[in-house]
Amino acid sequence: MKFSVSSSELLGGLISVSKVIAPKPTKAILENYLFELNDSTLTVTASDGETTLRTNIPISRIERTGSTAVPAKLLTDSLKEFPDQPLVFSTEEGSSTMDIIWSSGASKLPCYDAADYPQIPVIEGSAQNIVINASTLLNGINNTLYATAEEELRPVMNGIYFDMDTTSATLVASDAHKLVCYTFSDIQIPGPMNFILHKKPAAILRGLLAKYEEGVSIKFDNKNAHFIFGENILVCRLVEGNYPAYRTVLPKNNSNKLTVGRSELLGVVKRIAVCSNQVANQVKFKLSNNELVISAQDLSFSMSAYETLACQYDGDEMEIGFKSSFLLEILSNLPYRNICMELADPARAALIVSADEPDSEEDIRALLMPVMINA
Repeated sequence: MKFSVSSSELLGGLISVSKVIAPKPTKAILENYLFELNDSTLTVTASDGETTLRTNIPISRIERTGSTAVPAKLLTDSLKEFPDQPLVFSTEEGSSTMDIIWSSGASKLPCYDAADYPQIPVIEGSAQNIVINASTLLNGINNTLYATAEEELRPVMNGIYFDMDTTSATLVASDAHKLVCYTFSDIQIPGPMNFILHKKPAAILRGLLAKYEEGVSIKFDNKNAHFIFGENILVCRLVEGNYPAYRTVLPKNNSNKLTVGRSELLGVVKRIAVCSNQVANQVKFKLSNNELVISAQDLSFSMSAYETLACQYDGDEMEIGFKSSFLLEILSNLPYRNICMELADPARAALIVSADEPDSEEDIRALLMPVMINA
């Protein structure tokens, strides 16, 4: 192959796909980018064996097509040192080196047989195909990814569950301590369908979709999914298994309701949690008529703190404990100005929803398990 390309344009494409490459890949060939050059486009592929990201870079000056695999870190680090200028890349068929030529110099990098690079998994003929607006998909990932787990025994908890029907879709994530559901109606599909997207490709998608505004085409079967947007295609292995029946754990009749400003509550919990036990991370809510007292203590180091926060509370007097790190994650990620915590009793989960005007397009619900209050 032989072609000429802007150093900054090539570097931008390489950086976008490099996020997939694992620090210690299972195969040596996965330390490389796969370059495939046709009559007008350079296709760059990176993979960790389970997740593959491919992008197309338009090339105006092509002398010879072909394909090869190039060391990813070596090439990316090299391109970072160039000012924006034309670079000429060339390899001969059967050669083990790639020549890079610029106006005042040249270099050689090793390259490898493209045939050794793993093929992208093919989606079966019975695949489902849907289109989701990029900003909606990005919001869904942003609002659920933090709640995914890291479990070897229950891998289904390590991803985001896409639960879709004809009029709406819900993205769900849970680590058994907290559960978050993001529901949106900006979707049209022929019938119910679902899949579980592992947290790594979800995180990669989050980084890429921030620069993209149109629809994302998602094609999936029982094992793999293709996310196609712009010049990019992300191919990943789906998490196999049945996701827990999350709807059955969402309480519907919690009668005690606390309404408070999200940022105000977030600030108080941050201040008080500093004095909580470093292992338990427990904060206590004492609820009474329009008053919330948040406290924490660590008797081992003679530390304690409390703060009173004005609120709207309709319910029985109650004391309930939460793990502060989980509560802070939820409060930091919810986009609402005011929230409502719906409570049943100190032993059952709290449902956190918006207290603002309802949005007909999207809804976020978070469930947080309480902890036993230390004596």
